[in-house]
Amino acid sequence: MDERVREHAEVLVDWSARVEAGDDVVLAVGPDAHELAVAVAEALGERGANLLATYSSGEVTRAYLRAHDGEFDENPAHELALVENADVYLSLGGGRNTSATADVPGKTRQAYGSARDEIREARMDTRWVSTVHPTRSLAQQANMAYEEYQEFAYDAILRDWEALAEEMGRMKDILDDGSDVRLVSSGTDLTMQIEGRTAVNSAASVAYDSHNLPSGEVFTAPYATEGEVTFDVPMTLHGESVRNVRLEFDSGEVVDYDAEQGEDVIAEILETDAGARRLGELGIGMNRGIDRYTDNILFDEKMGDTIHLALGRAYDANLPDGESGNDSAVHVDMITDVSEDSRLEVDGTVVQRNGRFRWEDGFE
Repeated sequence: MDERVREHAEVLVDWSARVEAGDDVVLAVGPDAHELAVAVAEALGERGANLLATYSSGEVTRAYLRAHDGEFDENPAHELALVENADVYLSLGGGRNTSATADVPGKTRQAYGSARDEIREARMDTRWVSTVHPTRSLAQQANMAYEEYQEFAYDAILRDWEALAEEMGRMKDILDDGSDVRLVSSGTDLTMQIEGRTAVNSAASVAYDSHNLPSGEVFTAPYATEGEVTFDVPMTLHGESVRNVRLEFDSGEVVDYDAEQGEDVIAEILETDAGARRLGELGIGMNRGIDRYTDNILFDEKMGDTIHLALGRAYDANLPDGESGNDSAVHVDMITDVSEDSRLEVDGTVVQRNGRFRWEDGFE
């Protein structure tokens, strides 16, 4: 086994999920994530955790959803019980086809997601972490040789997370103290309110309210959004290619939209429920170990020189105790490149210009 696989497993179990002896762990394994699953299982055994491994496949999901009549039982008890009784939920992505569910009807997808809201909430109450094993399908999607993609993935995953957490803490402090955010770039002039919200220093660990590996972003939950934004980073949503999405906001809600490609996918997302037309996240990428776009949101949204916004659900970690943020069955991230002709302002002060932060060399 490549030693980097074992290092990945150890970072996931120890730094990210903070697994302890006696923890009940659900391990959802993608079809081509077998090697990483073996390494994670070994690490869990060494730490005295209780393991239940499940198989997580886009092709299995496609078969089920296309065969179903679309009238889904709400929150099936057997699945709900599984996640309600778990301390830790680890998802190891690594499918054979990144577009496996592309031909599932949108209404079926919406109905399935809406019928599983309690399951989704229960999973998010665990110490959950999502990661991916570098696979040939992901390398192909990124237009990279497999060995090249492995180097890329491990550069992003095997970081000095403590040092990056310290740097990202600067941006967290700015957002925590701020009230008004303005993002200006080509095709974008957007204002958002963040007063009263708490930013998350997403340093790839549940100890930081962070649930992705790799991570490397600071995010908060905006509201009262006004203006328009263009997402110029290519992405795949629901198995379909999406390019150059433009959203227009008025009184916090999307009132107009278009896209160069994949406009029907954007329409499907916006029609999910009322919350899908509002923002649930403003995220600022700060992981400079990610140096190129790969059409994989787990990596691309963390890349330095990017900002992403998510339609739909807001995370509880950003909200004051007892306050409800934007609620939705979806949380869909889209990314804009801010490396040129851009600025991010907080309360009128420029904190990032052309991808560089105030404390970095090259900021002007």
